[in-house]
Amino acid sequence: MDQGTDVAEATLHTATDFSLLSLFLQADIVVQSVMVGLVLASFWSWAIIFDKSARFGRARKKSDKFEQIFWSGKSLDELYKNIGQKPDNPMAVVFVSAMREWRRSFETGSVSGSLAASVKERIDRVMSVTVSREVGRLERQMGFLATVGSTAPFVGLFGTVWGIMNSFRAIALSHDTNLAVVAPGIAEALFATALGLVAAIPAVVAYNKFTNDLGRYATRLEGFADEFSAILSRQLDERSR
Repeated sequence: MDQGTDVAEATLHTATDFSLLSLFLQADIVVQSVMVGLVLASFWSWAIIFDKSARFGRARKKSDKFEQIFWSGKSLDELYKNIGQKPDNPMAVVFVSAMREWRRSFETGSVSGSLAASVKERIDRVMSVTVSREVGRLERQMGFLATVGSTAPFVGLFGTVWGIMNSFRAIALSHDTNLAVVAPGIAEALFATALGLVAAIPAVVAYNKFTNDLGRYATRLEGFADEFSAILSRQLDERSR
């Protein structure tokens, strides 16, 4: 009698083990696949979050340093000579692309008044394309965060629905609605939903933050391009007189 009681208690304990590892091991293969996919998506999202945070931080700091040098009154030709081969931030890349086009325009000699407008247009176009390209590089992989943030809860919900279906199937086969029979399957199902939220919430928060940061930085680049274009335009007008 005692031995039978011990076996029953051990069986009940095993059936109601709610540790995370136990919930995963006891889950259906479909639910396990959902859990693994969500965990991998969460890890990859965090890797992107750390990488983007570092990239945006470096871009801002190096741009601040470049702007200080640019507005210090240093010669544009001297500044181009110093950083022309190794621009280390998007703002410097915009500067270098404009200076390169500026120098090419004067390789054949002075620019007459009739060609000045064409030179201005080319420089503006070069800077516009460069700004778009640099912003696109900073934006890379943000689409993954948006995808995880929007789909992870639904993937977790799919795992939950599948797990609850299995729970009802187990109830039908055992003809027993005891909590010890129902609880493990429901816990496994809800675990999938929890993983979906764990993956989605940081991805959504990070995506919104990076989108705002990128918008502000893009505006900053466009403002620098406009100011630099005005400086080159004045110099071009002086040379074409």
